[in-house]
Amino acid sequence: MATRHDTAAPPVKEGGAAPGRPSAVPTEAEQRRRARLSRRWQRDIRWSPYAFVSPFFLLFLAFGLFPLIYTGWASLHQVEMTAPTDMSWVGLRNYTRIFDDDFFWNAAENTLTIGIISTVPQLLMAMGLAHILNYKLRASTFYRVAMLAPYATSIAAASLVFVLLFGRDYGMINWVLDMVGINPIDWQNDKWPSQIAVSSIIVWRWTGYNALIYLAAMQAIPQDLYESAALDGASRWQQFFHVTLPSLRPTILFTVVVSTIGASQVFGEPLLFDANKGASGGAEHQFQTLGLYLYEQGWVNQHLGRASAIAWTMFLILIVIGIVNYVISRRLRASS
Repeated sequence: MATRHDTAAPPVKEGGAAPGRPSAVPTEAEQRRRARLSRRWQRDIRWSPYAFVSPFFLLFLAFGLFPLIYTGWASLHQVEMTAPTDMSWVGLRNYTRIFDDDFFWNAAENTLTIGIISTVPQLLMAMGLAHILNYKLRASTFYRVAMLAPYATSIAAASLVFVLLFGRDYGMINWVLDMVGINPIDWQNDKWPSQIAVSSIIVWRWTGYNALIYLAAMQAIPQDLYESAALDGASRWQQFFHVTLPSLRPTILFTVVVSTIGASQVFGEPLLFDANKGASGGAEHQFQTLGLYLYEQGWVNQHLGRASAIAWTMFLILIVIGIVNYVISRRLRASS
C-alpha cells in the first residue's frame, strides 16, 4: 500500500511573511532610490536627443552663423586686410560702390553665362547616362563607380589637366580641330572660348554625380507603370517621355536648384584656368565670376568691407533661388 506524504505548506506566522521570501513592502531608502532613478530616466529621455544633435548646432554657430553675421556687420564698415580690427561705419556705401562697379556686373554676367553653359549640358548628359545605366548591363557596378571618379578628383588636378587640353599651341583640343581644318582657338584669352573651357571642367566633374541621383530616382519608379505603358503599345522613347520624366520632376527640380547654386559659387575652376593664376579671370576679366571678384576685392585689393558686401549680395541671390525653388515645388505638388 502506498504511503501518503503530507505536502502542505508550513504555517505562516501571524503578522509575518512566508519563510524564505523577501518583504514585499520597500523600505523608505529603497523608495527614495527608485524615485531618484525615475527622475534621472525621465531627464535622460527628455534631454538626450538634444545632446546628440548639439555638436552640429555648436559647429554651425561657430563656423556658419557667426561668420555670416560678422560678414554682414563688416559689410557696413570700411575695413582693410591690413587692419581688420579698425572699422569705420559707412552704412550701405560698400553696396552702392559694387553696384556702380562695371567689374561687378561683368562678373555677374560671366557667372550667369558659365552657369547656363555648364548646367544645361550637364543635366542633359546626366539624364541620358542614368537612363542607360537603368537597364541591366554587365559590370554595372563598375560604371556607377566610374561615374563618381570625376567628382572625387581634386579641382586642382582636373583644372590643370584641362589647361593642358585647351592649350593654344600644344593643346589636344586645338590639335583635333586642326586635323579637321579649323584654325587654333585661343581658349584662355578669348571670351566665349574661355567660358566654354571653364564650363567643360564643371560638366566633367558633376555629370556623373547628377547621373547617380537620377539613376536612384529612376529605380524608385514602380515597374507597373512601364508594364502598363508597354501593354498600351508605348515604345522605349514614349515610356521615357511619358513615364520616366513626369516621375522625375521633383528630382529634376532638385538638381537644377543645386546646380544653379553651385554655378553661382564657381571659384576654383576659373582661378586655376587663368594662365597668370590670378583672381582677375583672364587678362580682360573675360571669365571672372562673382567668387573670383569677391576674392580679388578681399584678398588681392584687401578691401574686406567691400568683399563682405559682395558675399552678402551672393547670399541674397541664393535666398532668391531658394524662394523660387519653393514656389515651383509647391506648384508641382499642387498640379500632381
